[in-house]
Amino acid sequence: MMKIVQLGCAVVLATALSACSNNPFKQIPEAGPEIPEAGLPPASMGPDAAEMRRIGEKIFINEAGGDKNKLVHWNVGEDFAAMGIGHFTWYPPGRKQRFGDTFPGLIRYMSQRGAPPPPWVQFAIARGAPWYSREELFRVKNTPQIQQLVNYLYQTRGLQAEYIVERSKRALQKFVNAAPPHLKARVAQNINALANTPGGWYPLIDYVNFKGEGLNRNGGYNGQNWGMLQVLETMRPSQPGPQALNAFADAAYQVLLRRVRNSPPQNNEARWLAGWRNRVDTYRRL
Repeated sequence: MMKIVQLGCAVVLATALSACSNNPFKQIPEAGPEIPEAGLPPASMGPDAAEMRRIGEKIFINEAGGDKNKLVHWNVGEDFAAMGIGHFTWYPPGRKQRFGDTFPGLIRYMSQRGAPPPPWVQFAIARGAPWYSREELFRVKNTPQIQQLVNYLYQTRGLQAEYIVERSKRALQKFVNAAPPHLKARVAQNINALANTPGGWYPLIDYVNFKGEGLNRNGGYNGQNWGMLQVLETMRPSQPGPQALNAFADAAYQVLLRRVRNSPPQNNEARWLAGWRNRVDTYRRL
């Protein structure tokens, strides 16, 4: 297994991680330089082709139940369309994009890789989703035009998985940079533990797709977000191995429970907890 901690940052991480082994909140300076990128998985590292296919299929099952017809979807209670294996968000024109508009980025990526969408989709990307509600989309769900988009998204599942992986890998250094000084070493250690564990790239990739990066500290409820950064900060400092997968799953559910506690009661977000628990439990194994 490739050792991630290397080069100039080895001394930085070795000191910080030694402190983490006893108490992650003591003996670590309150301020200091960011951990260099060399301390994280290099850009060339990631899941191999077989693991990437498995990750893509698991995300497809997580988000769309593995149902081809849900590749073009609109979930109950949401104000955006959900597209592709990762249910990428696609907002109608003029609507506030609270969770970011991620489907246009996917289309640009696949077009650059030689798989452009149907022309009407390419035109719509520049304007916004052509439906303003779940009901409006479902009225046209069985038309030839929508089925053309469904087939395109089904045939490009592999490229969508690649896009999700690349987007997640680019975010790794952001998590260390955004962590408070006393948690930078913990975040770096936990990323390394997962990246060096068989099956560990799946939670690193899926949770970003599931609940976002969490880099915006003001993006959640009561100033507490629920993205990947918050999970890595909450996760017990771990070494590579099955314990890292379990520690990540435990932390993810803890962060999601906090989201529900902080959410407005009228949202009734507790209704999603069972499904969220099932999803994060899949992180315990690939």
